[in-house]
Amino acid sequence: MVTTSHTATHTAQQAGEATLDRVSWIRVSSVVLPLATPISDAKVLTGRQRPMTEVAFLFVELATEEGHQGIGFSYSKRAGGPGQFAHAQEIAPTLLGEDPSDIGKIWTKLVWAGASVGRSGLSTQAVAAFDIALWDLKAKRAGLPLAKLLGAHRDTVRCYNTSGGFLHTPTEQVLENATASLASGIGGIKIKVGQPDGKEDLRRLTAVREHLGDDVPLMVDANQQWDRPTAQRMGRAFEEFGLVWIEEPLDAYDAPGHAALAASLDTPVATGEMLASVAEHWELIRHNAADIIQPDAPRIGGITQFLKLATLAEQHHLQLAPHFAMEIHLHLAAAYPHEPWVEHFDWLEPLFNERLQISDGRMRVSARPGLGITLSEQARAWTGAKAEFGAQ
Repeated sequence: MVTTSHTATHTAQQAGEATLDRVSWIRVSSVVLPLATPISDAKVLTGRQRPMTEVAFLFVELATEEGHQGIGFSYSKRAGGPGQFAHAQEIAPTLLGEDPSDIGKIWTKLVWAGASVGRSGLSTQAVAAFDIALWDLKAKRAGLPLAKLLGAHRDTVRCYNTSGGFLHTPTEQVLENATASLASGIGGIKIKVGQPDGKEDLRRLTAVREHLGDDVPLMVDANQQWDRPTAQRMGRAFEEFGLVWIEEPLDAYDAPGHAALAASLDTPVATGEMLASVAEHWELIRHNAADIIQPDAPRIGGITQFLKLATLAEQHHLQLAPHFAMEIHLHLAAAYPHEPWVEHFDWLEPLFNERLQISDGRMRVSARPGLGITLSEQARAWTGAKAEFGAQ
């Protein structure tokens, strides 16, 4: 384990009368979560990527002069974790001395601290961990779950499982996993598609639909595997299965292609998880490229940016189904006006002391303040590097 410590003086400007508190201490940590089984989707089967064996997390913990605390995280799959951690170390001192209530101002300040590497991608993914920690702190100080601080439209959110339907999993095991997910209270099932032979996708999807029956919500995810003609053919072939959506049928940045596909199919098209800014999502929205938008708060810069995107999505009457990180997205989905979905992954459970409650097909917002999570001893044990700034 690598540990560094830095003492820094407050760099924020002199406080005004309305200043409530100041950030006095920051810890950034690099945590690597090993996966029990290597994970494969369409990008692996076609040689674009290797199987995923671990997920790298960037955790940010904050404390203030008044004793308030917050925690946030970002993550990276396959590559990028060390880069996020390095960038977070560089920009962290910028936050010292700031009033943690001024989250929008702080987001801009952190982005400009690393402006030469851009306002999307790895740099803003590092900023996201700070931003999420600030929102967690604000909700905790108010004594409210984050969803309630934002203004919840509901206390439970529809949820579906993805982790049981990856392409490395034999079909019979996918069926068993789906049965177990539904028995645990999860409401929908998503499976991966995009195999080199589309007939294999159809056989697998047929088996899953027959196993589940017609009433269980079922989604598929192609992980950007298809070109435009293939997406049209596969989309038409999938119409008979009554899918909730077809996810990422095309390259994530092909907004016109997604728009043409969405216009031609009865099945809704969902995409957005791989985009790394509000501006990139706006390209989807303005092209009418998705029926369901799937932003990922850690990827687009945090909760501050997610809320901006949610407003745009609402104005264009889009459904919302945030990607991954259910510990964060449950709260954000609960605050979205139109009935959303949340993706259930149990991969992150070893990192936290708390568990989200699921029943009757829905994930429940707990009464715990903030995000409602604390780091486990296992997460501490998986910490490979950390750096501290300021003093508690």
